[in-house]
Order: sequence, then C-alpha cells, then structure tokens
Amino acid sequence: MDTADDDIRPPLHGIRVLELGNYIAAPTAGRLLADFGAEVIKVERPDTGDELRTWRLHAGTTSLLYRAVNRNKKSIALDLRTAPGRRIVLDLVRHCDVVLENFRPGTLERWGLGPDALREVNPELVLTRISAFGQTGPLRDRPGFAAVAEAVGGLRELVGEPDRPPSRVGVSIGDTLAGLYAALGTLMHLFRREIDRTSPTKPPLSPELRTVDVALNEAVLSVTESLVPDHLAYGERRTRTGGRIEGIAPSNAYPCRDGTSVVIAGNGDGVFRRLMRAVGWPDLAEDPALRTNADRWKRRDELDAAIGAWTVARSRAEVLDRLEEAAVPAGPIFTAADICADEQYRHRNMIQYLPVDTGREPQEVGFPGIVPVLGRASAPIRHLGPDLGQHTHEVLSELLGLSADELSALTDPQAVS
Repeated sequence: MDTADDDIRPPLHGIRVLELGNYIAAPTAGRLLADFGAEVIKVERPDTGDELRTWRLHAGTTSLLYRAVNRNKKSIALDLRTAPGRRIVLDLVRHCDVVLENFRPGTLERWGLGPDALREVNPELVLTRISAFGQTGPLRDRPGFAAVAEAVGGLRELVGEPDRPPSRVGVSIGDTLAGLYAALGTLMHLFRREIDRTSPTKPPLSPELRTVDVALNEAVLSVTESLVPDHLAYGERRTRTGGRIEGIAPSNAYPCRDGTSVVIAGNGDGVFRRLMRAVGWPDLAEDPALRTNADRWKRRDELDAAIGAWTVARSRAEVLDRLEEAAVPAGPIFTAADICADEQYRHRNMIQYLPVDTGREPQEVGFPGIVPVLGRASAPIRHLGPDLGQHTHEVLSELLGLSADELSALTDPQAVS
C-alpha cells in the first residue's frame, strides 16, 4: 500500500460496524469508531428512528444531541421486528467486522439475531453488547438508564453538597463511560483477531470470548477509584463534599469579583506553599501543621476561606494570571460561550463548525472535535449525524446488491411482513 495513502487514512479505515443501538451508550461507542475511520452503519426504526432524535429538540425534527452523538455514521431504516428486516441485518452482518447493540438482554435473541445467529453467518464477528447490568447475573433482565447506573455504581452518592440529596453531573456520564469501554473492548478484540490471523499456532479465541459485555453500572463503578477498598479496609464511607474531593485540600471552586469562578488545585505539598504565598498567607505556607495533605484536609474550611477571600477581591483574569506566575494549577469554570471563544480549543480544532438544519435559519454550528488528537490537531468531522434512513438505498445496493425494485419493496410498509 502506498505510504502517502497510509498517512491520510484514519486508523480504522476498512473496519465496518453495524450499530443496532439507541440513545447514548452504544451510539457513543459507534461514534468513537466512526471518528477514526470505521464505516458505521446505524440501523434505525422506520418513521421514528433513534429516540435521541427528539431529545432536547428545540426546533426542527432532529436534535443537535443526535447530530453530535451520531456524527460520521450512515443511517439505514429497517424494522428488526419483521422477517425482511431481520434477513437484511443478517445479510449485512456477513460484510461487517463488528455489531454494536444496547437492547435489554434477550431482545436480539427473541428477534432471531442473537450471538449464535450472527456468528453463523460471520464466525469472526466481534459482538459488543451494552446493557444496564450486563448479560449475566440476577439483574441481567432489569432495564436501566444512565441515571440508575450512576446510582448503583456508587457515583451519585458522591456528587453534590453534603446537606442536600445526591446530584447528577449534568451529562449522561454513565452512558458515555459505557460507550468508551465498549469502544475499547471492540478494539481489543479486533486487535486479537489480527493476531489470530497472523499466528496460526496460537489457538483463536472462542466465540463467547469474542463478545464484549459492558454493563452501565460497572462502567460507573470502575471510575470510583478507592471507594470500595477504603470501605473494606478501613470502614470508610465517602460522603458528598460539594466542590471538594474527599481527603484532598485545598482543591475547590472559588468566586471572583466579576461574578465568575475558578478552580484552584493547591493540594500538592509544594504547590500548596506556592499558593499560600501567592494569596498573601506566607504564615500558612510555612505552618508545620499544614505540611501534608492529610493535615490540610483537617483545616479545609480555614484554607478555603483564606483563598476565597483573595479571589473574590479580584477578577478572574487577575486571579489566573497571578496563579500562573506562581505555577499553581488553576483554571476558569467555562460556560459554553467561554469554550467557543477559547484560544486553546481553537488552536487544536476542538470546536468544529458545520452546516446543520436547526429547524430555523440555515447556519453553521460548532460541535466538539474528535478526541484523542492524532498529530497536531483534532481530525475534521466528516459529517454530522445523518437524517433518518439517509443511506438506506446506498448501503443496501452497494453491499447487498439489491435492485431498485427490491429496495422499494423493502421500504414499502405494506410490503413488509
């Protein structure tokens, strides 16, 4: 293959994914794979499509949430509850490397599209499944969204102020975490598949082990750090600490004179001393009773009061300039408008403007770029989430060779049974 072609082709060029998912979790995994070159074919219900199309819909027929989560994909409309729809899916699986799904366990099996049926037509298929509690265990059949997973996974108990009920973090973090793990698991199996192909003496993975099983609650649990071991070893029960994090001080959000806020992380021993000098408290910088992080946590209220008195008398720009001079980690708490105006995001192409139908006047709208960066800046988004069924004829004619008459019969509701 030509070296120049290798340089411009994204890493997953040549990988084809069939996405049978709705909402955020599986579509996030599909987006990550699509961002880096995989051809992701999203199967949606005729007429309504993925329910995400109407979530946070301010105008028009398709939300910007859907456009963002499903960028760089193709959309085909098929009814998996019908025999023709299922036959088409199985025919497509013959041409795919991966199937992504996030239905309740047992749903694909009831439709005749379970693992055995999929691997009968494609023995090398990687099957990635996302569900609330996983494909096994006593809770496997329970439904659940990210909110439930964040609660059961231990995160919700840690978020918010200590004198108020637990809070959310503002996004569907449980779904996003599950999507990240699903993409990672998919890539691991694709990598192992290539090893199996090039190492004939090594026994290949069994079909069961080529299934990626991601549970929303487990994805959340995995980011709770030492929550469980601290409980088991010391009987510790973590509590909500607002803008702080248990056992680390000073690290919090602090108000500024102009109505904005900053986050200051002064919890390293050396950093703490620099911070205290910068805010005019050299005696605290040298206080032997504040030498370690554990010591500072005991006096966190005193330290936060001292830092907050300093920040509230200055503008955000003044605070950040002074702390940068002192080599103290700090940053502004950004709004969406701040992000769009930020030079660092702009330099790395992290807000990309694309034309999109907003249901109002046609306009270009900024969307978050592709992470991680390969090279010097974020790769360009090829296109936003597609219209419902936009690629049905293209995909089914090119991959399956269906004629115009066959396509018309398939998409005619009265002809489907």
